[in-house]
Amino acid sequence: MQPTIAIPQHWGYPRFALEQRTNQGIILGLYYYPSGTELANEFDEGWRYVLMPNKNSDEISYLQENQIQPLSPQELFTQITAEIKFYQQQISILQQQLAAVTGGSTNG
Repeated sequence: MQPTIAIPQHWGYPRFALEQRTNQGIILGLYYYPSGTELANEFDEGWRYVLMPNKNSDEISYLQENQIQPLSPQELFTQITAEIKFYQQQISILQQQLAAVTGGSTNG
């Protein structure tokens, strides 16, 4: 069963999704400042996003929707293709190590 998140009808729908890749990084979380609250009065109502610049970083940034730029389809394609290539190389290395341990060939 797929997990679901319910968003109150009087809140706007978030523009970005969890794990979405953007120019600023990967979206790890989001939260909302509802209208009429102290936080919304101080910082403006709306969605805030928690982003990590890359998977190897321990930095986190907190941005409003208007501060985030989505990747173009070509940028997204390039990022995902590079990540696939990296993991394919890692799998190949692991297969070689496994073959050395078992004394045989392990073709996937």
